[in-house]
Amino acid sequence: MAEGGDNEDKTEDPTQKRLDDAVSRGDVVKSQELNTWFVIAAALLLMSTFSNAIGSALMVPLRNLIANSWMIHTDGPALLALGRGLLFAVVTAIGIPILMLALAAIGGNMLQHRLVWSAQSLKPDFGKLSPLAGFKRLFSKQAAVNFAKGLFKLALLGTVMTMILWPERFRLESLLHLDPGALLGVSFSLIQHLMGSVVALLALVAIGDYAFQYRQWYERLKMSVQEVKEEYKQSEGDPHVKGRIKQLRQAKMRKRMMAAVPKASVIITNPTHYSVALAYERGMSAPVCVAKGVDNLAFKIREVARAHDIPIVENVPLARSLYATVDIDDEIPVEHYHAVAEIIGYVMGLRRNLSGRRT
Repeated sequence: MAEGGDNEDKTEDPTQKRLDDAVSRGDVVKSQELNTWFVIAAALLLMSTFSNAIGSALMVPLRNLIANSWMIHTDGPALLALGRGLLFAVVTAIGIPILMLALAAIGGNMLQHRLVWSAQSLKPDFGKLSPLAGFKRLFSKQAAVNFAKGLFKLALLGTVMTMILWPERFRLESLLHLDPGALLGVSFSLIQHLMGSVVALLALVAIGDYAFQYRQWYERLKMSVQEVKEEYKQSEGDPHVKGRIKQLRQAKMRKRMMAAVPKASVIITNPTHYSVALAYERGMSAPVCVAKGVDNLAFKIREVARAHDIPIVENVPLARSLYATVDIDDEIPVEHYHAVAEIIGYVMGLRRNLSGRRT
């Protein structure tokens, strides 16, 4: 009951991280029917392509063996040499077809998933030794599907083979009276016909089985809402921690800006919302923003500026534009050079006048 409840709780689609983790563990979609189809299709292709070459390659050494059997020595070294020679002939004849069958089997797996190297499946799992777990697997949905699939394949292939062989029943009886050479050709043609039909039918079975296996794999990896939240915390960080870090960074930036305001040349402000502190000295290519803020932070910038006799100039559109386009410690954009130059020139003129009056 608990297991069923857990499965019902897993209503969320698996994240990409969960899918990737499953693949890295070796938990991948695998349809044995698709692998079988690749091997059988490759065998049919090889049989129709290389059968003559394989037959010719094997016929020569076997014919020599039979023709010269009376000359063969049966002592130890000679018998070993004969065995090595026959083995070499067989390997030479069927080596490439066997290699191609192996590649077909690997291709069937790679079509379903990428190559995975994982030692997870090699670890001992004592849960598999449990009789209860074995009983559950015996009567599981997967076992029922495999049983139904086996019956379906048996019935389907039996029907197709009957449809192909039944019209040939009288011809098959006459094969008993044919020459062995002619019998081989007729049998080979009939086998190719049967294999072609089997490959075509198994293709449908393989496609259906892969779709079922993929759906089972995907459903098994589904997640509960809590699992999605936990994974998000692990990958992106706890939102509470991230929020606290952001607050600390903002506080540190405010402190640094407030310390830089007394070094500013002018404060450009919208009296109700925005304040931008600019610093400029002779030799600089352009004024630099040393502090900016809105609402309460803008008020504090103006408060510090008044305490240190920093000129405050009201320019609503310029204050808004500078706040939106320039970052702390960056030079102002080129499009604001003219407006800011007029303000800084005005401020410098005021300072010169004040210095002249004091002297």
